[in-house]
Amino acid sequence: MKTEKKSKKNTPEKNPKVGIVMGSDSDLDVMAETAGVLEKLGIPFEMTIASAHRSPKRAAKFASSARRRGINVIIAGAGHAAHLAGAMAAHTSLPVIGVPIDSSCLLGFDSLLSTVQMPPGVPVATVSIGKPGAKNAGVLAAQILALSDPDLEKKLGDYKKEMASQVVQKAKKLGRHK
Repeated sequence: MKTEKKSKKNTPEKNPKVGIVMGSDSDLDVMAETAGVLEKLGIPFEMTIASAHRSPKRAAKFASSARRRGINVIIAGAGHAAHLAGAMAAHTSLPVIGVPIDSSCLLGFDSLLSTVQMPPGVPVATVSIGKPGAKNAGVLAAQILALSDPDLEKKLGDYKKEMASQVVQKAKKLGRHK
């Protein structure tokens, strides 16, 4: 499957470790948070659009061929109660992280339930709704990959130290820091 995520040189990422899939291009603004985390941590990824309902064969092919393409984790984002993450999990034994997207009149609650309520034996790790969840999906994928990558484990440690430092800086800016 051809990847649609391009690097800065406008070429497909080499040896992607994470596959990001979303149900529609309208989900790109949210899923860009995932891509941002992976880029910051230096994790190669591919990104595409495949709908569990409008293009089910494409979605199944993305998931079933992921391991052959070198993917170790799939992150799937969808709104409107679409079951993209579940469709991914049905077609692979790789870890799947679901990102519920707040694109419907139910503000993502429908997406959350469809992503988290999986039948026994077909798990989907589910993060929070919208951009915060998309960012956490990138971090969770990095944590999974870091189990067998000491360099990535160090980058994650540095990432968490940077977050802590930002909190201290914000507290100092308030002027009430002790």
